[in-house]
Amino acid sequence: MKAFATAGALLLTSLLSACSILPQGEALDVYLLPSNMPVRTADAPRESWSLRVNRPQSSQLLDSPRIVVLPQGDRISAYQGARWSDRAPALFRDRLIGAFLDDGRIGAVSSDDSRLQADLELSSDLRAFQSEYRNGRPEVHILLDARLVQAGNQRILASRRFEVRQVAGDTAVESVVKTFGTANDQLSRQLMDWVVKEGQRNTSDSSKP
Repeated sequence: MKAFATAGALLLTSLLSACSILPQGEALDVYLLPSNMPVRTADAPRESWSLRVNRPQSSQLLDSPRIVVLPQGDRISAYQGARWSDRAPALFRDRLIGAFLDDGRIGAVSSDDSRLQADLELSSDLRAFQSEYRNGRPEVHILLDARLVQAGNQRILASRRFEVRQVAGDTAVESVVKTFGTANDQLSRQLMDWVVKEGQRNTSDSSKP
């Protein structure tokens, strides 16, 4: 019995030793999409119509929390050890909804997740949301095909392509993430101005006899 006990102790010790040398999981840095969009004053005029912002459609490559990078030509990769806090299309949508709410010109803004009734819908295709190397420097590229849709009959009222490119300060992931925020803010401002303008035009036209 003593021999069995000794053998068992040795086996347990060897198993614990083996556990200590197993490879650890990859350490991940998880990033939010930065934003520095200004908040409008409380007395800013508001539109009477409501807007639902739908999650953009995208390729399987972009529909992921990976931070996509094209280091050489058409070769696709991702930054090792770094992830977005959500899949890129959902990240883009949620940040855009926040920008609309901070902007204040449209008082009632919701997402397709909530399934609330709205007058207009913003649908889109996210074609690019990545870092691309040009002359040895990373450049953030965001490309969105947007459509403003009448919610009741799904008729497309207006469509437009938005594209922004922004060069990062250096190759560090933190710098690239910061540049994503700057580029996204720039595209969001253009997109919001367009939505408000087209929403005003189409809702005023529909109210005429």
